[in-house]
Amino acid sequence: MYIDPQNKNEVRRLSVSPRLEESEQPLYRSKNSQLDLDNNRPGQQQDKNNSEEDVRKQQGNIEDSIDKLNKKMSNAKLDDIEQRIRNGPDGGEVGDQLKLAGISKQRTVANEENDLKKLAVHGKKTDCKYTLRDFQILRTLGTGSFGRVHLVRSNHNDRFYALKVLKKYTVVKLKQVEHTNDERKMLSVVAHPFLIRMWGTFQDCEQVFMVMDYIEGGELFSLLRKSQRFPNPVAKFYAAEVCLALEYLHSMDIIYRDLKPENILLDKNGHIKITDFGFAKYVPDVTYTLCGTPDYIAPEVVSTKPYNKSVDWWSFGILIYEMLAGYTAFYDSTTMKTYENILNAPLKFPPFFHPDVQDLLSKLINRDLSKRLGNLQGGSEDVKNHPWFSEVIWEKLLSRNIETPYEPPIQQGKGDTSQFERYPEEEINYGIQGEDPYNVLFEGF
Repeated sequence: MYIDPQNKNEVRRLSVSPRLEESEQPLYRSKNSQLDLDNNRPGQQQDKNNSEEDVRKQQGNIEDSIDKLNKKMSNAKLDDIEQRIRNGPDGGEVGDQLKLAGISKQRTVANEENDLKKLAVHGKKTDCKYTLRDFQILRTLGTGSFGRVHLVRSNHNDRFYALKVLKKYTVVKLKQVEHTNDERKMLSVVAHPFLIRMWGTFQDCEQVFMVMDYIEGGELFSLLRKSQRFPNPVAKFYAAEVCLALEYLHSMDIIYRDLKPENILLDKNGHIKITDFGFAKYVPDVTYTLCGTPDYIAPEVVSTKPYNKSVDWWSFGILIYEMLAGYTAFYDSTTMKTYENILNAPLKFPPFFHPDVQDLLSKLINRDLSKRLGNLQGGSEDVKNHPWFSEVIWEKLLSRNIETPYEPPIQQGKGDTSQFERYPEEEINYGIQGEDPYNVLFEGF
């Protein structure tokens, strides 16, 4: 089955976090739920030399948390680790790097588990591996509040990668230091077929850089807008792959917190890759931060209650709803009304929704945490065992052994950018060396 995309205008939704502002004024534009960064500034602009100590306090116990997270890494696959090393942008000798990583082809199960734990520890260190000189910057793939993402080509193996560039001054000014460091740390330890892969990081005195795989198929968001809505089997396919990705993250006590079609890419074969870990966080117990995209935020987040993995299953339900309906369950043109709907409005289904998916969504988009599917004792297995997913062969899906409903029309391995919008290019001043007042805040890069 293949989707026949039709033209339709695209309006992307921005993720939001109250840490961007301290004002009690409304944080959002009513027209399209985007942050108004210019009109809602409280008082005068913050001084560029913000107290480093204040910003560092945001980082809390992340290092201790990551150490605990590393203990959960023993289920990683040796083949995936070797593949990561083999295909790296530096194009180094596989054998030498495997020896440096302490990986041996012949080992006992105990030794393998021990090696993987060591590799997880080394995975926290992502700097000093690449520099700007290793890449040729080709074009812009996307822009945001903090910087932009470029398509780059490695000068060592001629492969294409995505280079995410964030401006330190803007990250500090908008109080996103913790989220930026969390993104690097989470990406440094995750390895899953349906998650974006980060190869390394580096920095200059003004920017931090993250080197990631280039996923050339474009956003699921663009495909959904062109198709208006997906047929039931198509939505089910993408939902099942997202479910496996969430199951993996939750097994490591990582919550994603920003699930939406804009953050789901399609690879050359049409399988998903969840990207943008800006709000991902290691949470072994609970957290309180209000962040995410308004249409997808769970009621416990809106009402500033403590929350954990439950929020991802609510967003998962909203994602399925939007894929099938073409719009989200509690949408309103004003963000505050959207929040009111999330807290109080009844869940209504279009008449063409299958009874099985209505049942699934009523259990995922459930305000009662004690009844929300995925948040119960059975965890993700309760979701996977629901009748709507009855024909999914989860093992084959995880091994990407199931035909995708849509193959992006691209030239593979050529750096094809036809599935991405064109953005105005700006003068690049990367690689500047000099005094860096924020270096201590981004030590991991």
